[in-house]
Amino acid sequence: QVQVVESGGGLVQAGGSLRLSCTTSGLTFDDYAMGWFRQAPGQEREGVSCISWSGRYTDYADSVNARFTISRDNAKNTLYLQMNSLRPEDTAMYYCAAGPAVTPCSRESDAYNYWGQGTQVTVSS
Repeated sequence: QVQVVESGGGLVQAGGSLRLSCTTSGLTFDDYAMGWFRQAPGQEREGVSCISWSGRYTDYADSVNARFTISRDNAKNTLYLQMNSLRPEDTAMYYCAAGPAVTPCSRESDAYNYWGQGTQVTVSS
């Protein structure tokens, strides 16, 4: 059974940083592209960032580019999202997702098969 588990969310002041982690089990991690998504109440889910199976290719939404960094450690079956210079508008539930390795990777939800339950990020002004 595939499991995807996010951690690292919390409450932080604007300008602060958080690092989200996502661990997986039940799948061969380096066969999968990985993505981070977020959804705020009343808003559509947004593809924040994605990373190819090798880690060599990454993509970011304009709203987080230059502030967030996605990375992965295939030896640890773990995905990361380093979030710096956080803003109140970054407040959302953040989800990790795994999908068949595509070249290079996608920030579209439909590209992903397995999803975690999410971790809440709240940025106060």
